[in-house]
Order: sequence, then structure tokens, then C-alpha cells
Amino acid sequence: MDAPLWTETHAPDLVDLPQPDVRDYLTEAVAEPINLILHGPEGVGKTAAARALAREAHEDPDNDLVEINVADFFGRTKTEIKNDPRFAHFLDGKSRLSKRDMINHVLKESAAHQPVSGQYKTVLLDNAEAIREDFQQALRRVMEQYARTTQFVIATRQPSKLIPPIESRCFPVPMRAPTHEETATVLRRILDAEGVGYDDQGIDFVASYGDGDLRRAILGAQLVATKADVGADEAAVTMDTAYEALGEVGVDARVEEMLAAAASGDFEAARSTLDDLLEDEGLSGDELLAELLRVARESNRNWDLAELHQLAGEVDMDLQEGTSDRVHLSHLLAELGRSGRRA
Repeated sequence: MDAPLWTETHAPDLVDLPQPDVRDYLTEAVAEPINLILHGPEGVGKTAAARALAREAHEDPDNDLVEINVADFFGRTKTEIKNDPRFAHFLDGKSRLSKRDMINHVLKESAAHQPVSGQYKTVLLDNAEAIREDFQQALRRVMEQYARTTQFVIATRQPSKLIPPIESRCFPVPMRAPTHEETATVLRRILDAEGVGYDDQGIDFVASYGDGDLRRAILGAQLVATKADVGADEAAVTMDTAYEALGEVGVDARVEEMLAAAASGDFEAARSTLDDLLEDEGLSGDELLAELLRVARESNRNWDLAELHQLAGEVDMDLQEGTSDRVHLSHLLAELGRSGRRA
């Protein structure tokens, strides 16, 4: 898919969130800012909900929402953290800090910056289950110090991994997997906005393909619409086109989604799919690297295969010597998203 991902171009506003309870909790948080813990399974829209809250609450959400994906710290080297454009200005001249101190410094500086508009800003800590307990103690102190000017939104799949002092400072917002009909409603809204025709059976198939993962369903609908070979007046998302695009693709579709997300700069979505392929599908790092290259060669997308093979060669050496397939493959995805390396 060369076009922008629909998960980004059709990011929901608060009123569009499919779960009524979540809409109500977050609407109240606009009027009375409080720290929040958004918790629920992968793909239910925790990050999208936090961004919707920020757009509603801040006149300048681009500057008053600070997003920190916890895995961007704990799964990366000091050099990678320092060179990340989101954190580089916090760490300028701080090259001698330990990785622990770098993380604490970025966290504290993110909270300390004054809001651009209004009385407070929002700091989103995504994938917070990856925060070690000692760093959670540092987070607790930062939350206390900047409570008057900073709202913290903690998104996690495993709230039980948060220490009690953090839990006690946040209001919990449970986010369940969307129902089939809630997913179908979101798909209809997006397809209508895109001017893509569909029928009820096609919507049902794609919603079932998502299986409670809203992000997967939306990207599945985009894949179907992109691949459908139909006339201008025909529905693009039907049972037949959906089955042809999604019914038998399995791992190939997930790898394609991962590559497309990485190339578009959506590193969070790419790494989430990477986790699925390593954990749910049970692929080893070597197997997934081979699948990645095969899918890229067979894809209709014009990938820079020479560049991919160069990156794969570097990662292959790391896989043989390293201990974490996830870290090394994440590095490949991050490099793919850099300027000049996209398809």
C-alpha cells in the first residue's frame, strides 16, 4: 500500500471512539484533566484514544502532546536514543549520560516544558508494561513534581505491571476489544470517507478478519480496497474481494503490513506486528527475516530491494551474535522508515 495508512488519515476524534464508556471517561478528562491509565488488549485503540483526547483538550496538540513509546528506550541503544529526532534536543550535550540517566532526563524534560497553549500539556507513555520498576519510581517522582502542569496518560496491555504509587495517581480507563458491530461501524465510516463502495458481507468479512483488533481490521480494509480489481461503479469491498485479499494471505499480509507501516514512519504499528509474528506465529528471527525479503520481492509495491537486502545482511549478522530477535528486527524497521530508505 503506497497510500498513507488509514489508521493515521482516519484517526478518530473523541466522538468517533467506538466504546461509549471510553468516550464518556475521556470527555470528562477534557473538562477536568487527570492522569489516566488506558489499559486493554493490543489493537483496541489506546494510542488513538489518547491522541483524540489531546486534540480535544489542546489548542495546539502537535506541541502540547508529547508521545513517548517506552519500547523506544528499553529496546534501543544509547546512540539510537540520542539520534532520535524526538529526543535529540533533550540530550544535546548529554552524551556522557548512562542509558538510565538519558531515559530519566528525557522523561523529566518532557514533563518540565511549559505548555504552548492552555494551562497544561499531555505526556503519553505508550507500551508502559515495558517500564522496569526502578524507572517507574523515577516516573512517580516526575508525576508528583509536575502534577500542576502535566497530564500523564499511560497506555498499557498489562496494568498489573505498574507499581501501586503510579496506579494511585491515575484514573483507570479499561478498553476492551471492540465488538464485531463496533468494528463494522468504524469500517463503514472510513470507507464512506474514502468513497470506497462495499456491501454488508464484505464489511462482515473484514471485521471478522480483525478479530477484535481494530487496527488490523482497518489496515485489512485498506488492503482489500487497494487490491480490488473492480469497475468504477462496483463495490470494492465485498465477500469475494475480501477473501481474495485476506482469506489466504496469513503471514504474508502481516509482513506486508509491517513493512508498509515502517516505511510510512509508523514505527509503533510496525513493531506491534513484529511482536505478533514473533510471538503469536512463532517465527524465529531468521525465519521472519527470510519471509520479509520474500514478501518484498513478490509485492506489487516498489520496494528498494537492494537497500532491504543491505539492511537484512546487517541484521542477519546481529541475529547470529545477539540475544534478542525483536531488538535486531526492530532496528531494521526503524532504518526502513528513515528518509531515503522508503519505497
